[in-house]
Amino acid sequence: MQELEFELDRDYVELNQLLKLVGLCDSGGAGKAIVASGVVYVDGQQELRKTCKIHVGQVVQVEDFVIRVHGLD
Repeated sequence: MQELEFELDRDYVELNQLLKLVGLCDSGGAGKAIVASGVVYVDGQQELRKTCKIHVGQVVQVEDFVIRVHGLD
């Protein structure tokens, strides 16, 4: 598994936008398609809501990638 770190500079980021921001897809629309395919898990639970709000401390898994969301220190 490849781990990615993401520093969140606001209250939350929408799931499809997070996938774009970490480079797993080229656009928010492509991020929505990835989420709709059923391969995205948030904190170990399958997530199908494309604009699910992701907050500091959450872990997103997409196939072999794990994204850990941190706040700005």
